[in-house]
Amino acid sequence: MAYDASALPDVSGLTVGIIGGTGDQGRGLAYRFARAGQTVLIGSRSAGRAEEAAREIASLPGVAADASVTGAGNEEVARRGDVVIVAVPWDGHAATVTALAEPLAGKIVVDCVNPLGFDKQGPYALTVEEGSAVQQAAALLPDSRVCAAFNHVSAPLLADPEIDRIQLDVLICTEDRDAAAVVAALAARIPGMRGIYAGRLRNAHQIEAFTANLIAINKRYKAHAGIRVTDL
Repeated sequence: MAYDASALPDVSGLTVGIIGGTGDQGRGLAYRFARAGQTVLIGSRSAGRAEEAAREIASLPGVAADASVTGAGNEEVARRGDVVIVAVPWDGHAATVTALAEPLAGKIVVDCVNPLGFDKQGPYALTVEEGSAVQQAAALLPDSRVCAAFNHVSAPLLADPEIDRIQLDVLICTEDRDAAAVVAALAARIPGMRGIYAGRLRNAHQIEAFTANLIAINKRYKAHAGIRVTDL
């Protein structure tokens, strides 16, 4: 079956919440969704920091003057978001997700966290007891519809206002095909980007780990490499 963006659901009216939205990855995704006209909620442990980040993003080139970009504490963002992206550092992942289990119940939760370590030889994948970051999130959020996605999207590319198209594929892992379609449709709101179903949650480990390879590629070639799936 060829990739067909026209078959994706209409997600233009959904509110996207980003937990950890003041970090590089969260801010970059917030900026791109805001440019696409999506309603965006930026979350942080500090509501003040989230509000400041929202004001900054709303003022960036490409974001319409009437765009809806607001900031709040993580719990409020979890309650108000239709789709909630978790973009926090790995060392705070379990604690953050655990604290938000109740407001995230029934929501599509997109985990883009990569459990990586760094030493003098460079980045490497960490061992996660549950198998991967997203499997940890699924275990802690039994009432949520958990997906892995946006793991390989370069934060500098997302944040660069001079780049109009992000030419890469977003690999989506989940048990929930309807949720995968929603996430793919959100990815497609960003020009040049496609969301591709890549298997169940158990397949997410190698996707998270491959980020270490991309970092090594980017360092060697001074690039912002991503993934593009052929023959689709």
